[in-house]
Amino acid sequence: MSASYEQVKDVPNHPEIYLIDVRNPDELTATGSIPSSLNIPLPELESALKSAAEDFAQKYGRAKPGNDAEIIFTCRSGRRAQQAAEIAKSAGFTNLSVYHGSWLEWAEKEGLPQ
Repeated sequence: MSASYEQVKDVPNHPEIYLIDVRNPDELTATGSIPSSLNIPLPELESALKSAAEDFAQKYGRAKPGNDAEIIFTCRSGRRAQQAAEIAKSAGFTNLSVYHGSWLEWAEKEGLPQ
């Protein structure tokens, strides 16, 4: 599934939705992040999704999503977000979307640095 800019912009109004940004921390430092997004860099995504609930909560400051939780993945251009969705699917998660516009579209629409 694909998530639109409008859906991502509305995530702060839906705390049950997980918006996971799989960019590296240095990318977030350079550009900023989408409000309400949770940063889990792509290289650690699989282990994060397979970790114990308490370990996930301690490391990421949010409860671990259930297998049927709505998760939207984002990155810089959409490519890593697509990979992230495939990793999550193979880990048993079922309600997945990719924000194909990712940071590049977000920054353009919000007037932020890309």
